[in-house]
Amino acid sequence: MRNLGKMLQIGLTFMGTVVGAGFASGQEILQFFTRFGFISAFTILVVTCIFIWLGAKMMLLAAEINAVSYEDLNRNLFGDRLGQFVSIFMMIVLLGVTGVMLAGAGSIFLEHLNISYQTGLILTLVACFFVLRKGLKAILTVNSIVAPIMLLFTVIMLFKTLDTPNSGRWLHLVNDYSPWAAWASPFLYTAYNLSLGQAVLVPLGAKMKDRSAIIGGAWIGGIGIGFMLLVGHITLSANMPGITQYAIPMGGIARQLGHGIQWVFIFLIFSEIFTSLIANVYGLTVQLQEHLKWRQDFIILMVLFLSFLLSQFGFGTLLSTLYPIFGLISLGWMALIVRR
Repeated sequence: MRNLGKMLQIGLTFMGTVVGAGFASGQEILQFFTRFGFISAFTILVVTCIFIWLGAKMMLLAAEINAVSYEDLNRNLFGDRLGQFVSIFMMIVLLGVTGVMLAGAGSIFLEHLNISYQTGLILTLVACFFVLRKGLKAILTVNSIVAPIMLLFTVIMLFKTLDTPNSGRWLHLVNDYSPWAAWASPFLYTAYNLSLGQAVLVPLGAKMKDRSAIIGGAWIGGIGIGFMLLVGHITLSANMPGITQYAIPMGGIARQLGHGIQWVFIFLIFSEIFTSLIANVYGLTVQLQEHLKWRQDFIILMVLFLSFLLSQFGFGTLLSTLYPIFGLISLGWMALIVRR
């Protein structure tokens, strides 16, 4: 039972780390899968297998080398000199993504709760600080709450979709995109999410150490992510092509299902932003503390302050600038994980 508890902790944290705001909004699923039509059901199966395989591999490698932070893993993969460069680059990107997540939280407060953008940022930062002071244990706890709620919401959306006349559209949806683009998307998607997720998954693997728990957790997490991807794809396919006009596609669908579902969705979007935010800040804090030897609280405050400054540029600007660059770099990183 104790081993099962560890597996669930790892699996739910894996899900919570990957299932960020882009996933919950439906935009990631739409861009990487649904727009390619019926073939996406097969590419989602590929993604599930890669997450199980490489997620386990990354955590086992972290346990094997006793990695304190993702920098230790990158040094092991790339060598000292190149590994340090990659870690610095990833630190910059993680900080950028943290700014994006914080900006997203501010936008939710402004657009859905009628609370000013800056007030939303400050409230989110305060909550992050108190959670992060508890360390990795608090991140595991938050993910253990948010990931099951996301799974439950996914199941509700599935049953609601099955009641519609277009529920089977995902089986025969056609598109004008190249098959090469469709089959490249699962590799881009997994590379991006695993390289970003290493900020939490590397310390998690090193802490757990138990090989069977890590492998079991990777199976739980990978299958959970694959299930949510498939359900999201089925739901979005049933509303194609009209759903493409929405910046937050799942929000457009939730709005049609009544105020109760819509409020649950808003809560989930904020929760997924929050889990991504604390994961990134935790990864940055661990890496900086390894070098600077400063007090953890001070480093957390410093990272949160820098994120606050970045969030002033706005959600859309940061998203469109940083994510494509990071996606390309992540492919090289994933190739080295595969080689090991």
